Amino acid sequence: ATKIPPKNMKWPGKAEYPIADTYPPTHIREYTEKSLQNLGLDTVDLQQFHVWNDAWVADEGWQRAVDDLKRQRLIRAFGISVNRWEATNVLRALDTGLVDSVQVVYNVFDQAPEDELFPYCQQHGIAIIARVPFDEGSLTGTLAADSKWPDGDFRNMYFNPEQLAATLPRVDRLRPLVPEGMDLPELALRFILEHPAVSTTIPGMRKAPHVAENTSVSDGRRLGEGLMAELRHHRWDRTHVIP
Repeated sequence: ATKIPPKNMKWPGKAEYPIADTYPPTHIREYTEKSLQNLGLDTVDLQQFHVWNDAWVADEGWQRAVDDLKRQRLIRAFGISVNRWEATNVLRALDTGLVDSVQVVYNVFDQAPEDELFPYCQQHGIAIIARVPFDEGSLTGTLAADSKWPDGDFRNMYFNPEQLAATLPRVDRLRPLVPEGMDLPELALRFILEHPAVSTTIPGMRKAPHVAENTSVSDGRRLGEGLMAELRHHRWDRTHVIP
């Protein structure tokens, strides 16, 4: 799987950006061909838009470009990665029938995709890729009040002092729910995989032991209705990072 960045290289995708500045047909083709060359492949299983806004949906250019890539078998499937905390800002695109997967932020805190996006995708056979399963690290249970990151690291903004102060107590309230023999990261991943709409989740992994630990969660073991019901109370509806 790979992604096409917006032509204007601006995140997130905003309605005021013209589609000509984000996903014109020539850009879609160019980056798909570039990815195929970089990967040494004739076909990529899943090509995705890195950002999206449903204000762009009526444009026929991106639709023709995606359809051409499929017909020419340069891609097998097409997906859209939606803006953080805007889970419904893709539903009009899904109505085109061109979208095979949606990549969305979904975790113990960010449960809003369950409201409308997940039911739609289940009804129409569209895959869900859950990203940010650990809420940028808070759900690993390793953050502290004095946590710092290198200059330029996104987490310095995401966990600014106000946001970090709001996050840590929520993580502490989760700790008593972790079953014996399990840690918080495993609980976080199992919560995501429990939902039948979810096809896969994509935790960041930089160490071999983390790869082994994370992949072992795909054993089909369930958390149970009681624990899942308790975890639902930890939903945290956010619209932005606290400035």
